[in-house]
Amino acid sequence: MSTISPTDFDSLEIQQQYNDINNRWDLAAETDWDNENSSARLFERSRIKALADEREAVQKKTFTKWVNSHLGRVTCRIGDLYTDLRDGRMLIRLLEVLSGEQLPKPTKGRMRIHCLENVDKALQFLKEQKVHLENMGSHDIVDGNHRLTLGLIWTIILRFQIQDISVETEDNKEKKSAKEALLLWCQMKTAGYPNVNVHNFTTSWRDGLAFNAIVHKHRPDVIEFDSLKRSNAHYNLQNAFNTAENKLGLTKLLDPEDVNVDQPDEKSIITYVATYYHYFSKMKALAVEGKRVGKVLDYAIEADQLVGNYESLASELLQWIEQTILTLNDRQLANSLSAVQNQLQAFNTYRTVEKPPKFTEKGNLEVLLFTIQSKMRANNQKVYMPREGKLISDINKAWERLEKAEHERELALRNELIRQEKLEMLAARFDRKAAMRETWLSENQRLVSQDNFGVDLGAVDAATRKHEAIETDIGAYGERVAAVEAVARELEVENYHDVRRVLARRDNVLRLWEYLKELLAARRERLNAHRDLQRLLQEMRSIMDWMGEMKGRLQSQDSGKHLHDVEDLLQTHNLVEADISAQAEGVRGVQGAAQRFTSDQQVYKPCEPALVGEKVSLLGRAYEELGQLAGERRGRLADSRRLWQFLWELGEEAAWIREQEQILAGGDCGRDLTSALHLLSKHEAFRDEMAARYGPLGNSIAAGQTLVEEGHIGAPECTERIRDVRAQWAHLEELREQQLKEAVALHQFQTDANDMEAWILETLRQVSSQEVGHDEFSTQTLARKQREVEEEIQSHRTLIDSLHEQALSLPPVHANSPQVKGRLPAIEQRYHELEALSASRRQALEGALALYRMYSEAGACQLWVGEKEQWLDGMQIPTKLEDLEVVQQRFETLEPEMNNLGTRISDVNQVAQQLLGSDNRSKEQIHQTQDQLNNRWKEFQRLADQRKQALESALNIQNYHLECNEIQSWMREKTKVIESTESLGNDLAGVMALQRKLTGMERDLEAIQLDDLKKEADKLAEEHPDQAEEIHAHLGEIQEVWQELNATMKRREESLGEASKLQGFLRDLDDFQSWLSRTQTAVASEDIPTSLPEAECLLTQHESIKNEVDNYKEDYEKMRAVGDEVTQGQTDAQYMFLAQRLQALDTGWHELRRMWENRHSLLAQAFDFQSFLRDVKQAEGFLNSQEYVLSHTEMPSSLQGAEEAIKKHEDFLTTMEASEEKITGVVEAGRRLVNDLNANSDKIQEKANSIQERHQKNREAANELLSKLKDNRELQHFLQDGQELTLWINEKMLTAQDMSYDEARNLHSKWQKHQAFMAELASNKDWLDKIDKEGQALVTEKPELQPVVQQTLEGLQSQWEELENTTRTKAQCLFDANRAELFTQSCSALDVWLKNLSGQLQSDDFGKDLTSVNILLKKHQVREKEVQSLQSQALALSQEDAGGAVVEVDGQQRRVTDSFSQLQDPLNQRRQQLLASKEAHQFNRDLEDEILWVKERMPLATSTDHGKDLSSVQLLIKKNQTLQKEIQGHQPRIDDIQTHRRGMSPGQEEVDGERQSALEGRLAELRDSWAQLIAETDERHARLVEANRAQQFYTDAAEAEAWMGEQELHMMSEEKAKDEQSALVMVKKHQTLEQALEDYAQTIHQLANSSRTMMTSEHPESERINLRQAQVDKLYAGLKDLAEERRGRLQERLRLTQLKREVDDLEQWIAEREVVAGSHELGQDYEHVTTYTRLEWNCQSPLTWGSMQDLTSWSCNDYENGEESAQNYMGGSCQ
Repeated sequence: MSTISPTDFDSLEIQQQYNDINNRWDLAAETDWDNENSSARLFERSRIKALADEREAVQKKTFTKWVNSHLGRVTCRIGDLYTDLRDGRMLIRLLEVLSGEQLPKPTKGRMRIHCLENVDKALQFLKEQKVHLENMGSHDIVDGNHRLTLGLIWTIILRFQIQDISVETEDNKEKKSAKEALLLWCQMKTAGYPNVNVHNFTTSWRDGLAFNAIVHKHRPDVIEFDSLKRSNAHYNLQNAFNTAENKLGLTKLLDPEDVNVDQPDEKSIITYVATYYHYFSKMKALAVEGKRVGKVLDYAIEADQLVGNYESLASELLQWIEQTILTLNDRQLANSLSAVQNQLQAFNTYRTVEKPPKFTEKGNLEVLLFTIQSKMRANNQKVYMPREGKLISDINKAWERLEKAEHERELALRNELIRQEKLEMLAARFDRKAAMRETWLSENQRLVSQDNFGVDLGAVDAATRKHEAIETDIGAYGERVAAVEAVARELEVENYHDVRRVLARRDNVLRLWEYLKELLAARRERLNAHRDLQRLLQEMRSIMDWMGEMKGRLQSQDSGKHLHDVEDLLQTHNLVEADISAQAEGVRGVQGAAQRFTSDQQVYKPCEPALVGEKVSLLGRAYEELGQLAGERRGRLADSRRLWQFLWELGEEAAWIREQEQILAGGDCGRDLTSALHLLSKHEAFRDEMAARYGPLGNSIAAGQTLVEEGHIGAPECTERIRDVRAQWAHLEELREQQLKEAVALHQFQTDANDMEAWILETLRQVSSQEVGHDEFSTQTLARKQREVEEEIQSHRTLIDSLHEQALSLPPVHANSPQVKGRLPAIEQRYHELEALSASRRQALEGALALYRMYSEAGACQLWVGEKEQWLDGMQIPTKLEDLEVVQQRFETLEPEMNNLGTRISDVNQVAQQLLGSDNRSKEQIHQTQDQLNNRWKEFQRLADQRKQALESALNIQNYHLECNEIQSWMREKTKVIESTESLGNDLAGVMALQRKLTGMERDLEAIQLDDLKKEADKLAEEHPDQAEEIHAHLGEIQEVWQELNATMKRREESLGEASKLQGFLRDLDDFQSWLSRTQTAVASEDIPTSLPEAECLLTQHESIKNEVDNYKEDYEKMRAVGDEVTQGQTDAQYMFLAQRLQALDTGWHELRRMWENRHSLLAQAFDFQSFLRDVKQAEGFLNSQEYVLSHTEMPSSLQGAEEAIKKHEDFLTTMEASEEKITGVVEAGRRLVNDLNANSDKIQEKANSIQERHQKNREAANELLSKLKDNRELQHFLQDGQELTLWINEKMLTAQDMSYDEARNLHSKWQKHQAFMAELASNKDWLDKIDKEGQALVTEKPELQPVVQQTLEGLQSQWEELENTTRTKAQCLFDANRAELFTQSCSALDVWLKNLSGQLQSDDFGKDLTSVNILLKKHQVREKEVQSLQSQALALSQEDAGGAVVEVDGQQRRVTDSFSQLQDPLNQRRQQLLASKEAHQFNRDLEDEILWVKERMPLATSTDHGKDLSSVQLLIKKNQTLQKEIQGHQPRIDDIQTHRRGMSPGQEEVDGERQSALEGRLAELRDSWAQLIAETDERHARLVEANRAQQFYTDAAEAEAWMGEQELHMMSEEKAKDEQSALVMVKKHQTLEQALEDYAQTIHQLANSSRTMMTSEHPESERINLRQAQVDKLYAGLKDLAEERRGRLQERLRLTQLKREVDDLEQWIAEREVVAGSHELGQDYEHVTTYTRLEWNCQSPLTWGSMQDLTSWSCNDYENGEESAQNYMGGSCQ
């Protein structure tokens, strides 16, 4: 059955209420309710709200009383349930009272974080109690959420008061909830009462009869139920509640008016009724506890007797077990086989004779204990449990230890027996293995000494692989040599008798092994030298081939036909040079590697040094020649590029100059500052552009002149181009600039003067104020504003100076005008007036601020002095020492406070003197305040000094009296101790005891210094004459006691003079033992340091103890020597005791050193732990500061603030990274301590994990915050852009709303300005679009910013639309006012533009190359678009109504239309001419490109390089195939060129005959080259295929030789099997090799077929192929012979190992039977003897001499071929 949580209960109740309300609304909807009756709905809702508030109020009152009823136990109380639980303290106290458990201590503090932490502790405790809290958090309680606070209290009530309620019924089959159980209990208790029917916790309790019935049911004496009436509900409720409170002590949780309502609150009633249940349930539990005491005392006597019997038997059995275990644990075993067998026989006797009776006794003990416990349980007595050490479990553990000791004894005996038998077998095995290893090592030394490496790289590689196989074989054999060494080591460890011979033979094997490895390493070095030489020669051949290919490419004479062509060639040449440079490293590497083979220092030379040196010098000469060709080729390409680059750059500059000359034609200088600046900025930009272009132009001209001077082939064309460009540039520099600057300067001066006058008037108004503030804060505010004003005044001085400079820089015609000449003096006058007023106001504010500060500080000082004077006046000097120390502590805290106050008073006096020195109006008040403060301070200092002196005096007297009393009592105690020693000293024991006491006494007396005490007494008597008599009296008493103590001591020492020497030794012994005891106590201290200084201190003290122990070592040795001398030969008991003391002294001395080491280790770990805690504290400080910063960072609301916040956060991240190393170091240090098993590993691990987790969380939070800050910066940037656009729109709106165009004059200029204004709007429309795109992108990337961004975009869009509408309206109005004039001026402007365009169309420049033609075409397209645009504008102008000037407008319209019509033919003609020129130039470029492409590929097609090996041949085939594919892919391009030539337009063919013939010649050259390239490519492919077949054969043959060489190594291997299994494995492996050899015959056959095919086809390398095939056949035949020989050896070895295995089995069987036959066990009974008899018969194996002869049938010849003799196993002979 699922349980319902309290919060679920609330949800169900609220849902039921909502369902009821909804049902009522549904019923109303079914009736005739409509929209006109909405007031009824509102009334219903308000009624529901009122009922809910009423119920909440009742619950709050009930729950508050319930909480106070429980908090009253701990004297706590709450007033408001919602507010008093917010800090969590009362909630924790409440849960502690209800649960009876201790909750975590509440956190101190009243901040929100403290409240949240306390509430979290309470909620966590509820969760641990399995209380389900749905949708409730600590912040809800801290915030005072009414509903959730009530829900929490209701949850607590259910858990701790209602949940445990249960009711017993007749059928307890159904499990009821707590609420149902409580309701059932109420029904049971009220059954039979009239007018009481409890079926719920709401309406059933309204009349109060149910409450009275429950009380009457349990206490009928306190309520008269029959007198109650149902109609008087208020009285019934009041009677029940008062009776429960007064008679039963139940808290009155409800009032009658809370219950006597239509719908009482269910939770409140359940809470109150539950208190009734718990009270009456306790009444049943008090009557059942007195009847169970009388039946226990009769059964104790018998149990005690049985217990005594059990303990005596258990003690005896445990004693026998311990003695037996000691005997069995003796491991002093005999060192002979017979003695070990005797010990084994004695052990078997113990197991069969002595042990069984004790086992029976153990079982009887268990039965006895079970009987005792059974009787005690039957008598309800406390079950007897034997004391520790005599439990059954203890006996069982002791018996288990006995069994374990017995088992270990048996194992030890048997292991020793086996060890003796194995030693001889191990020695025989060593001899066999050593003989085998010596033979194998000698054979392999002969094999490794041979050199047969070959004369080419393939053969050397095959030899290398063969050598690697030998190395692998020898390396694997190292384990077998190590096995021999291991056997020898084992014999040496086991102390074998003939170990010297074994070690000598082992050393011989190791010497042979090391010599074999040296031979192998030397052969590897020689083989590596051969391999490196062959690789070097192959690399030299490949480099020479590559340089031949590069030489052909560098000898090309093509230098390019235009700039792009030259650039492509240069780029290709750069790649070639890069390849050459990269190859240089390879050449140097080859030369460096060759020095190794030409040097005389090289001992081993694989070939003649002269041959290598000749090839290296040839390689160097070829590379130098290649470098020279590359340099020459680069020079030719660089000259070509300079010419074409010069022509292209001058063409670009000429086109730009022509465009700018057309632009610079107008003479407008602007009407205001904005327009003038705009024009000037355009002109400045143009000048900057000219300046920027002049440098490149000059460089281009200089480059052209250089070409002319060098006599370049294009020098005439360069000279002509330079002359034209210089003339055009000179004309462009002569245009306007000065008049624009003068207009800008005048407008700028007027604007700055207006701004300055406005600012001066505004600032004069501010500094003229007389207000200085009424207190310190207001005066500080005014002073801060005044400082800002003064800074602003100083900053404007430079602006006024700049106005003067501007006026002086104006031209005379503007400078002498009234607008300039008369304004500056007025501005200067007002500025000086402003400075004077500002200075006077600053002085007034500073004086007022100083005065207010002085008053405030003086008042604070007097207040402090008053508080402390009151304390000093009321202070009384106490008479007790404890009270004096408390008062002294308070005085110590007063001194720093007085020093601080003195500094503050000095500052007040200084300020007062400054104010008095000025002309302040409050001098009398300042004097009065200063004097009052100083007098008060002096009086306080005097009073404090008096009180302090009195306190110190009283404290000194009390300390003196205390010290006197302590010394006097101590000396009396010592006197009594000395007197008590009179009975000692008669024997050695007495002397020793007396010596110890007197030695300690002397040390104590030396510590007393009466002179110091006397000086102190004299000083105190002088200071306090009234107490001098008492002080001297104490001193006199001490001196008397001191004299008495010395006299007693002296008398006692004189009585011991006769035993002085012994006493001296005993005194020294006692001193040393005392020191040893103290040192052991200090070392054995278990104090664990709690801080790093304490750990350092303890560690230092521990080190000092070590030094002290080292210093006492000499004393210890002397003491031990004297003690031995004293006790030597003494038999007296006291001297024997003294010897025992000396022995204990030895034990203590050695124990001290061990204890010191243990303590040192513990302190070192503690020191490391405290160091770690210190670092942890620092790291936590870092983390706390980081967490604080991360949790208190807010998002800025401006772009500047966002930038600063990001910068600040980045600095914070930098700080985090700086501290990360420290934090990481702490974590790593903690892990090291954990790995070192520190005693505090758990705490260290916890701290380290906590720091690492917090650091990771901080990093994640910092990154997240940085991301948020960046998002905010983007938002602020967007908002700032929007604000700037809004300001710009508002500014332009003012211009657009200007309607001053109703006058007839200047209409045309206003129209032009408006046209410029509209153009400005159109150009700035991109601004709006840009902001809109940024906003949309921002919303897409960050959807959470959509509301802000969308609102900004909508506002900007609406403002822009309004601006555009206003602008169009104004344009229409201006156009209507001046249509005719506008049309005329527009037509005139069009006429001028059309004339300029006609002149440009008459140009005969159609371009000299493809680049210039493309530039001219682009310009022509721009002109055509401009014509179309202006034509549409002219058509729009013609459609406007011109009013009274219709005739004039029509004439101008026709003229403009005719001009546009006449312009169309020149435009079309110009375009056709340019297209034809472009087509011709494009054809020439394509033709030259294809010829060059064919020439570049021709060297690859005609190459005679066919490769040196298979990989190079295959690479060349791939390259040739790639070339063929390129040719196939390029064929359409060649066809297109020829087709294009035939289809060229006739106009393009009208060229001179010479050019026509040259073009046809180039086409014929292209066709011939193309055909030759295809033919050469096909021929080269055929040659490469033949070379590939040959190289494939060589490769296959080399692989076959390598494979057969590897198999040959396997066949020649001398590895021999160790046993039968390995021999079988080797035979199977050899069979696999033979099968592989047979399978490889197919490969050899394929090679033979391939060689015959190539010889039949007369391959160029037929002889070499035939020779190689014969070599392969010969090698294969030899390999088969080796396989047959190896198969015979392996089969012979297999037969030998089978014989060994059979002999080993026989030996093992004989050894097992010898153990059985040699056993002395004869059996304990008949059955045991019968078993031994069967074993004895089994020992008589049916082995006969016939079977022995089968084993020895292996002949002596077989033995001579093998390595080991069967004699070692059988004891037989080969004879």
